[in-house]
Amino acid sequence: MHITSLPSAGGIGDLGKEAFAFADFLHAGGMHVWQMLPVCPTGYGESPYQAPSAFAGNELMISLEKLREQGLLSYEDSELSTPSCPGLVDFDTVRKEKTALLRRAWKQSGSLLAQQVEAFAQEHSWVRDYALYAALKIHFGNMMWSRWPDAGIRNHQKKSVQKYESQLKEEINYHAFCQFLFDRQWTELKQYCNAQGILLLGDMPIYVAEDSADTWTHPEVFQLNRSRLPKRVAGVPPDAFSDDGQLWGNPLYRWHSLYFHRYSWWVERMKSMASRFDMVRIDHFIGFANYYSIPYGAPNARNGKWVIGPGKRLFKKLKKEIPGMNIVAENLGEINARVRKLLAWCEYPGMTILAYGFDGNPSENEHFPANYIENNVAYTGTHDNDPIRGWVETAPAAALNRARETLGFQHPEEAPWAFIRCVFASPCRMAIVPMQDVLGLDSTARMNYPGTVGGNWRWRMIPGAASPALAEKLFQLCRETNRTEYKED
Repeated sequence: MHITSLPSAGGIGDLGKEAFAFADFLHAGGMHVWQMLPVCPTGYGESPYQAPSAFAGNELMISLEKLREQGLLSYEDSELSTPSCPGLVDFDTVRKEKTALLRRAWKQSGSLLAQQVEAFAQEHSWVRDYALYAALKIHFGNMMWSRWPDAGIRNHQKKSVQKYESQLKEEINYHAFCQFLFDRQWTELKQYCNAQGILLLGDMPIYVAEDSADTWTHPEVFQLNRSRLPKRVAGVPPDAFSDDGQLWGNPLYRWHSLYFHRYSWWVERMKSMASRFDMVRIDHFIGFANYYSIPYGAPNARNGKWVIGPGKRLFKKLKKEIPGMNIVAENLGEINARVRKLLAWCEYPGMTILAYGFDGNPSENEHFPANYIENNVAYTGTHDNDPIRGWVETAPAAALNRARETLGFQHPEEAPWAFIRCVFASPCRMAIVPMQDVLGLDSTARMNYPGTVGGNWRWRMIPGAASPALAEKLFQLCRETNRTEYKED
């Protein structure tokens, strides 16, 4: 359940009272893990996997209501539009209205919090880098940083940085102020969840966007040429779902350089994730064993090649620098012997997706429930899948019949909870269910269609949907499947 999908006021889910109410719902339902999508600012197509920073928080998740309650912002409810469709985020409207009010909060309260913001920026080195990058993006008309007309700042030269830090001081301070607010509200929510026995499971994209503060400030980390354009980019090769493969376009890492610098950028990134979350799902884990490399400017992903990744070296360093960090490996895709070997060495749990379990020969399909193992996380589906109700309505006949026989349901409306019961009853260490499946929603509630841009990431839960009766239903299923042993009042 992503933060933006909460039924908060203002057209988008935020870190305010609805987030705390959802934590109460989870607690009442016997849940102990809340997984969400990346909480960084969204990039092209509103994708949280194309973020302008691997470290920053999404300013649209800041609760304006909390700021008003704390006396940091004054506004009338009428200044925020009533969504025409409460089940979808209208990002353009939300961004326009919310940014205006956040800037008002900066004018009204920025000076009051100046010392705290400065202390926060001093503690987190990425804050000033991101704030300067965000200010420069506005200054240069939202142009990609590699096309900024001033070569000095484009190449992050010290004198140019100092020049623009002085020239754009107020704008930089505004963005640092927003990051401080996000961090403070996030910390309050995390502490509340942890007190309720709920761990936060974050999602970390393996790659960062080409147009990001990270590539601008640390070009040495990425495969960029002298003009600071990518040499090769990320994606996945053609498969049964796509004749052209998927061309993600993210710059690839310069792993040899990272090795000689003791993976310092990655260590800093993972420390940031470990401070924000109790557990971290690493997206596209297979890319650490071997990654798909596509020439920059290619029209599709057909002409890429597989390259050996950093493997054990990186994770030896991370295990040493961040001992005890809880990681879930997203090991979906082309899994070969190298990937399996790395996953086994790391001992991280992988993922099984029940919606994938009914294709082909059950004995050869690791997603078929009879093949589940303890050191895995069982999912009904993910943000990239149709909700189970939608899957049932579109699945091939053979797969649907096998699902019915295995799980014991007949009608589409019975399917979501049949799938949920199966993953809860599995031997897997954790079982995680998209909220859309808990609510029994169909394809209209799908979060993302991979390989498409526009119209994704918009789903929101209707107010009141996470009801006490639904929490009780979850809790009873937890008891029946031995997923929880107690219920506190």
